[in-house]
Amino acid sequence: MTAWPVKTGVFALGDLPVERGGVIRDARLAWQTHGTLAPSRDNVIVYPCSYGATHETQDWLIGPDGVLDPERWFVVIPDMFGNGLSSSPSTDPDYPTLVTMADNVHAQYRLLTEAFGITQAHAAYGFSMGAGQAYHWAALYPDVVQRAIVVCGSARTSLHNRVFLSGLLRILEAAPEHLGDGRFGAEPVAAKKAFAHVYAGWGLSQEFYRARLFETLGFADLDTFLQVDWVDRFAEGRAADQYAQALTWLAADISTPYDSDLDAALAAITARVLLVPSATDLYFRTADNELELAALRKAELAEIPSVWGHRAGSPRDIPDDLAFLRRHVRGWLAD
Repeated sequence: MTAWPVKTGVFALGDLPVERGGVIRDARLAWQTHGTLAPSRDNVIVYPCSYGATHETQDWLIGPDGVLDPERWFVVIPDMFGNGLSSSPSTDPDYPTLVTMADNVHAQYRLLTEAFGITQAHAAYGFSMGAGQAYHWAALYPDVVQRAIVVCGSARTSLHNRVFLSGLLRILEAAPEHLGDGRFGAEPVAAKKAFAHVYAGWGLSQEFYRARLFETLGFADLDTFLQVDWVDRFAEGRAADQYAQALTWLAADISTPYDSDLDAALAAITARVLLVPSATDLYFRTADNELELAALRKAELAEIPSVWGHRAGSPRDIPDDLAFLRRHVRGWLAD
């Protein structure tokens, strides 16, 4: 039970055409809100989900002393397509082959405008794939979003990042249960275990493992950490959804409407952008954000000085990184 208002719901979008072809039939967008919408409707933060996350697993950073204060902001968490709560291939046999980040953000815009009467967002905030969606918000709706906070994310999935995702997809495709096009006759248990082990090698840094920091999370040894924190967690999701969201991530690119000219897409963003990479992230590298920074009109970069790799951007159990994120985000929102 929270001390602030929390509501959940599902927004019916009807039959939703997607940009790469196909239609999500009777599309559904699950959502959760925290806080109270101001009469002026000017205190909105849209907070999209990261890979495999739902509003239930990423609302931990919302609180009066958290990164996003629900006593000041009306925080809207739209569940990304493919996460099992919004329309997903695990529940929709006709789900399109590819649903992009742009498809997600266009649906989220409809949620804000049609369900809540919101036409302005103080900020779009996101981590990882959520950060990519925050970037898309700033690029696709420059007259709506005033600020974008991009935590361990990028405007376009880098080639190195795509190699990582390609490996995950090939693991799932190699499963005997795979029927083709990311569909499965049964859950590919062995393939998902391999998927989780590969992911664990990328999600945290070499420094993290060298210092055995998994022990600070209460795990006695590496094998237990890999099983509980990675294999068991990925086992909770459906392979078809994990495959679909990996494709969404793979195709992420705000420059699509600009004939793949990323600098032009970045220069067209009018929102103030805060880029928050982790110093040791293995797929969203600080160097990529530095290149983006040069093309943005109004932006700053604050690197998290962490050895926790990608997880530094979602630092539920990392006090120093959480304090860094809270300080910089709250300052950016207030400025």
